[in-house]
Amino acid sequence: MATIKDVALKAGVTVTTVSRVMNNRGYLSEKTKEKVHQAMEALDYHPSEVARSLAQKQTTLLGVIVPSLLHPYYNEVINALENHASLLGLKLLVCNAQRNAQKEAEYIDMLKANKVAGIILCTQSRNSVRSLINLPVVTLERSISPSVPAVLCDNEMGGRIAAEHLLSRGCKNLVMIQGGRSSEERVQGFTRTCEEDSVSFHVVHASKRQFHQLDYADLINTLFTDSPAIDGVFASSDVIAAQVIQICHKRGLCVPEDVKVIGFDDVDLARLLSPALSTIHQPIEELCAHAIQTIVRWEDTEKQSRTILPVHLVQRSST
Repeated sequence: MATIKDVALKAGVTVTTVSRVMNNRGYLSEKTKEKVHQAMEALDYHPSEVARSLAQKQTTLLGVIVPSLLHPYYNEVINALENHASLLGLKLLVCNAQRNAQKEAEYIDMLKANKVAGIILCTQSRNSVRSLINLPVVTLERSISPSVPAVLCDNEMGGRIAAEHLLSRGCKNLVMIQGGRSSEERVQGFTRTCEEDSVSFHVVHASKRQFHQLDYADLINTLFTDSPAIDGVFASSDVIAAQVIQICHKRGLCVPEDVKVIGFDDVDLARLLSPALSTIHQPIEELCAHAIQTIVRWEDTEKQSRTILPVHLVQRSST
């Protein structure tokens, strides 16, 4: 299945130029237009109804609903979505649901009233499925219904890789800190690997209050007080991992000499910590590109209920 990048490569132009030809925007020579149209024909590439409506100036908006603007992961998601949307002449209308199901429902109604080209949903609520019927919608790192296409990373494999890495570094007493429902598959991968290796481990779950406020200090302090033998921590996000490192420093524990710490996401924060954080890299750029293409080519392709992209380990100083 050809993509806009394939068309650009065959025509010898940029993706932006292909988008401008499709949307009939800006000055382009007839020769350039002809090259793009020939490439589209050769590759049997057909813009979707959404793309055609963009060309006709009926809509240039994509709605994005995130649960929080405080979390660095969603800041990077929004940035990546905006970058990929702009290549297609699209603009984002970003809605911050603040982890409130009622506010999320109100935003969906608002986006529908504004006749957006589609909605990218990053929230966890399953209460809005009915209101999304007959609307181009894709969830990002969430799966709310088989009827709604979801673009995800391989969370279970990420949990497995994290456990395997801690074990390979000599850890004997492992713990995973789970921050939210989206990390359940990470727990499964972590748990299965520890069980297969017959290693001592346990999983602790953050409360909704801790998850919403991004404040895990009490949980982490209690964890080390109750289980002082812990020598390996897998945090289900880099934000949690950063607080683990901070608490270790305050308790006189050296990372990685006394406790090895690995996170998940690989946001910019991970590189700025001291020590720099080992983490499971989420392909945020690829996830966002796929989500936007799913919306733009809504009528052109057979939509998969779940698209899963691979993750990999980024080893830094914390392990």
